[in-house]
Amino acid sequence: MTNDGTAKDQQLANFRVKADEGKLTTDQGIRVDDTDNSLRVGERGPSLLQDFHLREKITHFDHERIPERVVHARGAGAYGYFEPYDDSLSQVTKARFLTTPGLRTPVFVRFSTVAGSRGSADTVRDVRGFATKFYTEEGNFDLVGNNMPVFFIQDGIKFPDFVHAVKPEPHNEIPQAASAHDSLWDFVQLQPETMHMMMWLMSDRAIPRSYRMMQGFGVHTFRFVDAGGRSTFVKFHWRPKLGIHSLVWDETQKVAGQDPDYNRRDLWEAIAHGDFPEWELGVQLVPEEDEHKFDFDLLDSTKIIPEEVVPLKPVGRMVLDRNPNNFFAETEQVAFHLANVVPGIDVTNDPLLQARLFSYLDTQLIRLGGPNFHQIPVNRPVAPIANHHRDGYHQMFIHQGEAAHHPNTMLGGCPALATDGSAYSFYPQQVDGKVIRKRAESFNDHYSQATLFWNSMSVWEKKHIIAAFRFELGKVTRKNIREGVVRNLAHVDHHLAVAVAEGIGVAPPQKAEETHKNSSPALSQATDPVQSVATRKIAILAADGVNASDVIRVTEALGGQGALCEVLAAHDGAVQGSGGEPVEVAKALTTTGSVLYDAVYVPGGEESISTLAEDGDAVHFITEAYKHGKAVAASGAAALSLLERAEVPTSGEGVVTGEATDARFTDAFTKAVAAHRHFDRDSERVPA
Repeated sequence: MTNDGTAKDQQLANFRVKADEGKLTTDQGIRVDDTDNSLRVGERGPSLLQDFHLREKITHFDHERIPERVVHARGAGAYGYFEPYDDSLSQVTKARFLTTPGLRTPVFVRFSTVAGSRGSADTVRDVRGFATKFYTEEGNFDLVGNNMPVFFIQDGIKFPDFVHAVKPEPHNEIPQAASAHDSLWDFVQLQPETMHMMMWLMSDRAIPRSYRMMQGFGVHTFRFVDAGGRSTFVKFHWRPKLGIHSLVWDETQKVAGQDPDYNRRDLWEAIAHGDFPEWELGVQLVPEEDEHKFDFDLLDSTKIIPEEVVPLKPVGRMVLDRNPNNFFAETEQVAFHLANVVPGIDVTNDPLLQARLFSYLDTQLIRLGGPNFHQIPVNRPVAPIANHHRDGYHQMFIHQGEAAHHPNTMLGGCPALATDGSAYSFYPQQVDGKVIRKRAESFNDHYSQATLFWNSMSVWEKKHIIAAFRFELGKVTRKNIREGVVRNLAHVDHHLAVAVAEGIGVAPPQKAEETHKNSSPALSQATDPVQSVATRKIAILAADGVNASDVIRVTEALGGQGALCEVLAAHDGAVQGSGGEPVEVAKALTTTGSVLYDAVYVPGGEESISTLAEDGDAVHFITEAYKHGKAVAASGAAALSLLERAEVPTSGEGVVTGEATDARFTDAFTKAVAAHRHFDRDSERVPA
């Protein structure tokens, strides 16, 4: 494999079928001269069973759809590469793809939502999957994680219960892709171990602005193993180059209606435009002798290691630079498995992880039709394959030779055992104990880290969490379930429990629970230092008489830093500038909405502004953008009246007014857009 991933590209190219080449044929290569009429007896007679083209065409159509994933059914994927910064990890792992500077390992990443079906919307409140397949020289390594560092349960035996609870209720298959219903919250109230994850799920982490702007986590504690056999515990983190940003709840509901493919489209278009998404891989390392030094169990997947306790060590970067050629062949058929590990990486006794080691392989067997799913191009390693596995459904290899057993003399003993030290070897952990069904006492703390998360939130993040709990529990029809959740929340934070109780019509807890005051600033999106306008979408509202020079200046100022500016008007085509020049329109206001943009700008031109002020769509566009915390800018004195009509304070936070000819104006607008949102506004005074 070369260090630019071309080996994997060439391998995949061998399986690509171009629709614009050759004659139409059957799957056996037989040319077809009519694919519109079945073979029949006479023009109006019955069709004949001997029509092999009809049977093949219909049969293949009937089987086009493989069973969708039970969870993570709706996803999007992309190819790219990973490269380490240096060889510093060689002190703790012998995994070459992590320790060889300059080595670019090909990757395929699949992002997804968890609860909904393939036909659900992208912007639902949900966990997001973040699964990465590294095609390393030593075999495939799959880092199968989420955009949240913890999970709902501690033991994988509860996974069917949790999924059944969060999925649509069985009697009516409602609601789709939503956690706001009785069965999920009934599970939550009865399983306190869910509380930390529920805090994450009710936060803005559950409604990311983009796959390109969300973190990824390996969730579990894994092991690194060095060349000498020494073990180090490790947790994996992905941090996006563009920062960690989210939508707001009201916005997600409207985006789901206007563009249910919002996140998938965003990823595809960014890569197509050359704005390649990038993440930094970081690790938290814990020496084996320090396993029990924490006030929680390191193997408990409902817990994090605060970054203030064990700092994050940056080790490399991942860039996604190529979209798939075919969604089904690649994104839908990619198969991840936590047991896909390479020398230098091993698993631990985390009981959730242990169950996943079985579940993923079992899932692929039914989804992809048998044991040969690893031969599908997107799943094939770049490392050579040699073994005695044979036959089965969808066998694509043509095995040669007279033997398929080991040991053998008929093939000269080949394939031979790797006794040269290059083989994978499991860490020789000593295990001793009785065979029992019992969870460790060290797993019994279900609230302290939920409190840690709450204490770490900013004021606006806490408001959003309270509102999320109120919305979700407001959809729960059984009062006893709502009461049970509030009782659990009282163990997290009394103020939180009271605020939620008041919004859902149940009695608040009478006595405040004693909770710790510890916090972890790294958990708050408000402390994320990344501010950039790169790939941000700016709506420019215009009508006839617009100042075309203002449009050009703002587009050049923000576009020069990577923003995408689009002119919106009452109609498609073009509007006439104040000097008679045409200004091209990207979209009509009636076909889009403020929720699909990150900021809004109104250029000068009295005639244009006067027209916009009489356009209800334009006024609502500005009002709604402001309500959702977005940057709003306007040029010229006449624009102030338009802002006032939209009930937007002309001196509010994130509101920029002035002349586009003044560099201070474009600088201020750029800074306001780079901040992502301005949540300190008193949005309650702004109408929806």
